[in-house]
Amino acid sequence: MKKRIFITLLAVVMCQNSFSIETIRQNTVDELFAAFSKENYTSHIKMGSLIMSFANLFTDTKGVLGIEVYSFEECEKSVKEKLNEAIKNLKDNSYETLISTSENGERTKVLIKIKDDIISEIVVATGGNDATLVRIKGKIKSDDINSVINNNK
Repeated sequence: MKKRIFITLLAVVMCQNSFSIETIRQNTVDELFAAFSKENYTSHIKMGSLIMSFANLFTDTKGVLGIEVYSFEECEKSVKEKLNEAIKNLKDNSYETLISTSENGERTKVLIKIKDDIISEIVVATGGNDATLVRIKGKIKSDDINSVINNNK
């Protein structure tokens, strides 16, 4: 009898732990990218430091060292709905949320990771019909972002 109670309690504790771990995984940027990168019909483009160094020969890349883009445009509606819900629940403490909007059922969050006025990462997560995940890594100065914005008005 004691053995059955012990096994039952152990099973309950394991279920509770796996539920909380799963919840945490859904809330971080890394887990969001990892989970949705495996979906069928996902388009993926990645430009690493080698390509960005080459691009810097022709234009100022403003400190960008890498860009990664996932497009879910061709995915099933259920994938887009899951992504939209994941964006809603996205709360990664290592990023600051710049923008969080919900319009016509489409969610968008823009997050940055910043230290000493240098942006090391920008993440744009958009749900809905044109669902995308974008991650820009680098050593980007806020002045460079302002100049890009002003030059593209």
